[in-house]
Amino acid sequence: MKTKILIVEDDPHILLGLEEILKGEDFEVVICNRGDKAMEAVTRHNPVLIVLDVMLPGASGYDVCKQLRAKKVGTPILMLTAKGQEMDKVIGLDLGADDYVTKPFGVRELVARIQALLRRARTPAESGEADGTFQIGSAMIDSKKFQLRRGKAVEELTAKELKLLQLFRTHPEEVFSRDRLLNEVWGYNYYGTTRTLDQVIVQLRKKLGDAADQPKHLITVHGVGYKLML
Repeated sequence: MKTKILIVEDDPHILLGLEEILKGEDFEVVICNRGDKAMEAVTRHNPVLIVLDVMLPGASGYDVCKQLRAKKVGTPILMLTAKGQEMDKVIGLDLGADDYVTKPFGVRELVARIQALLRRARTPAESGEADGTFQIGSAMIDSKKFQLRRGKAVEELTAKELKLLQLFRTHPEEVFSRDRLLNEVWGYNYYGTTRTLDQVIVQLRKKLGDAADQPKHLITVHGVGYKLML
């Protein structure tokens, strides 16, 4: 069965080009040309990845991304942004998009980013956690529900928090640099600062039950980044 990708784009020329590129890479392609129809298309086709334009009729790509993440849809999202619009990229990533490509884009770059997102999305299943659940310390993480359970407490996880936990869980005790974590989770060429990552780590420690001054699981490696201790 071919990997199914949903393209949400209203420009017929770009849409045709994307469709030809992805079909040429042996993907199954489904299309949607309105933002207000995107959720319906995701529900109907259940794609493994969404290529989402920012500027759309009916609802913007930002609105679509926000709606998908609010509905706990964890499907990877690759946003298409206008050339030179740095804020488009930052807003999209903050709303839960996984990566972006700037128009006009090169075929190789587009395919490489899609393949990278698909590899990251497959990681939990390949590590033997195909049901979407895994454990860190006393916490049980449900990646399908974007939830962390610790005793009777239930914490909601953002898309970035979940991706970080999945990445750490599949590489226990491996030291990740801040730059690598930003590239893997926020996307290549992320324009923000490492402070964003540090703030997310602080929130994850709270949800995992780690003491701020002596964390047991998400450990700071000074001058480098972080590692997970199970």
